[in-house]
Amino acid sequence: MEQKTSGQFDEQIKHCREIFQKKTHDYGTSWRILRLPSLTDQLFIKAQRIQTLEEKQTQMVDEGIEGEFIGLVNYAIIGLIQLELKDDKRTELPEVEALNLYDKKAQEIKKLMMAKNHDYGEAWRDMRVSSFTDLILMKLLRIKQIEDNKGKTLISEGIDAGYHDIVNYAIFALIKINENKN
Repeated sequence: MEQKTSGQFDEQIKHCREIFQKKTHDYGTSWRILRLPSLTDQLFIKAQRIQTLEEKQTQMVDEGIEGEFIGLVNYAIIGLIQLELKDDKRTELPEVEALNLYDKKAQEIKKLMMAKNHDYGEAWRDMRVSSFTDLILMKLLRIKQIEDNKGKTLISEGIDAGYHDIVNYAIFALIKINENKN
């Protein structure tokens, strides 16, 4: 089963990367101007929209939940890139550099996911997509608190761990959405 999860992760991250690449081509790396709290707020808005759509089950804008989960993956990876490049003041990165950083973060995230997935025994497969949404929102509230505390924690993991978990929860949701389509 872990082999299946690995392949499904790769399939979903490949799709997210394709969108990231197209947007990077269209917009450059304009996201470099964003500070981490702004990225966290953008993630929060996307997750809150998903929760609203799940509860209301109707939508006024023709952009579904799947696209929002993809946005969560990409913005969380952007957050991880921003953390790595915190002392780099460039607002524009060459496309190839941005993609290499994306790939590096995606591999780190997958490695963590596979380790946790092994230890938790694929428990995520029995969860509802709405639970992933709630967990993402909880992680974002925690990240916001850590940001408000200037990054200082007494016992908790840092912002980067929260971003890692957000990507993994969003990927799990995308896998489940894709499985439900088939």
